Amino acid sequence: MLVAKIASAQFTPPPAKPPDGATLFKQQCATCHTTNVSDPPRQGPTLFNIVGRGAGKADGFRYSSGFADAKFKWDEQKLDEWLVDPQAMIPGAIMPYKQPKPELRMAIVGYLKELH
Repeated sequence: MLVAKIASAQFTPPPAKPPDGATLFKQQCATCHTTNVSDPPRQGPTLFNIVGRGAGKADGFRYSSGFADAKFKWDEQKLDEWLVDPQAMIPGAIMPYKQPKPELRMAIVGYLKELH
């Protein structure tokens, strides 16, 4: 009886690259939002300079009624909460997108922080 020995080598895959916020934004958000202040609003407002802006306060965009009661400024935490479930955060908000994965939300939020 012939027994074959199989060489076993340890293979360690390279670490996963963190998600790229700009790419994610283009894939998942750019249909409805622009990041250029000179572009006209789309279905959603421009997200240029969103961090620090009052909710429902982008010039030239008509917000849904829920934003009338939004009395906060966008920061990392608020943007993350928004991307989890917009309608739970602001009842009456019209945004169908939800992102359940924290690492993808943080990549998108990180990208938005750079836009100023």
